[in-house]
Amino acid sequence: MEGTAVNWVLLRDGAALTLIDAGWSGDTPRVEASIRALGCHPSDVQAILLTHAHLDHMGAINHFHEKYGTPVFMSTADAAHARSGDLEQARPGDIIKRCVRPRGMRWTARIIGAGALKPVTIPHATSYPRAGALDLPGAPVPIGCSGHTSGHSAFHIPDKRVLITGDALVTGHSLSPITGPQLLPPFFAHHPDEAHTALRILADIDADWIVPGHGLPWRGTPTAAVELARRNAAVTNTL
Repeated sequence: MEGTAVNWVLLRDGAALTLIDAGWSGDTPRVEASIRALGCHPSDVQAILLTHAHLDHMGAINHFHEKYGTPVFMSTADAAHARSGDLEQARPGDIIKRCVRPRGMRWTARIIGAGALKPVTIPHATSYPRAGALDLPGAPVPIGCSGHTSGHSAFHIPDKRVLITGDALVTGHSLSPITGPQLLPPFFAHHPDEAHTALRILADIDADWIVPGHGLPWRGTPTAAVELARRNAAVTNTL
């Protein structure tokens, strides 16, 4: 599901849902609408899983907790950042530099309208309750792939052969002139070198579909996606 230049994912088991990521705060009505479009109610979301604690993925979480009591789980490292509000995000100066470019101007205007200047903390952020597959609709398996943030996670859905990559591997971004598997520009990563290393982890996952945090779903193996992302770094490293 696509919001304001960012995606979220719904896993369904009957009427029960798992929501992975939650857009900007301004995307909250769209998140709810995407659930209702499946014939479900927002209260059917059993839990929210967060790939990483950045504002463009955290936006609707507090709304769901306050209105429906929905719990949220993420890595221990990113849960601490979500609770404190001390997020490992791109610095304002890095964003301002991109505003002089047409792509950057359009993207910045969109995300400000979606809540980019609104601080978000998640006081109820909690670490994953167990290792391995989670007892939630879709049985997602968290995969640690730090770099974009210190505790970034991907999620593997083995029986569907799907890998949900968050921002560890994307297929497009408003700042990028290319489409297809790629890393985000380095200024988005808290540890850029680790973000490249994390690709090795993703390459070993057995899947046929990549569902990213930005860009369209991509059909192909993680190994093939990682190879393309490494090639495309010649472009994305300059953004």
